[in-house]
Amino acid sequence: MNETMVCAVGRVATQPVYREMASGPSARFRLAVTARYLDREKNTWTDGHTNFFTVWANRQLATNTAASLTVGEPVIVQGRLKVRTDVREGQNWTSADIDAVAIGHDLAWGTSAFRRGGKPETAASPTSPEPNWETSPDDSAVRSNASAQQQPEPAVLT
Repeated sequence: MNETMVCAVGRVATQPVYREMASGPSARFRLAVTARYLDREKNTWTDGHTNFFTVWANRQLATNTAASLTVGEPVIVQGRLKVRTDVREGQNWTSADIDAVAIGHDLAWGTSAFRRGGKPETAASPTSPEPNWETSPDDSAVRSNASAQQQPEPAVLT
């Protein structure tokens, strides 16, 4: 399938709006992308035209977006560009949306501390009983079976 993938670098223009939908979590916010250029006559950087995009995030990306972004923060958004035209009250409207695949802070403007999101809660699994470490030597088959079933805990990155 042919899709237009874009990478937009800009600032969060509106507070992300989070919604629980039947298909899963969804979040949206407006992204302002302003071109800057060097005005050689004044020898200063000048703001050019600003483009606004509506960024849509789904599932875990929506949850993390709503928890991480606030207005004015510099971000990088990668996703599928969707340009729509519509007629409202007799006028033609065009909107540009980005269906986000990845969203992150632009570290050229500051620092960010990554925190791994919690896994979605699932039905509680039955806990296995603590193994009995004080067994007699004749219980070697029981010991080897119990040790084979134990898995090491995954390392937590901080």
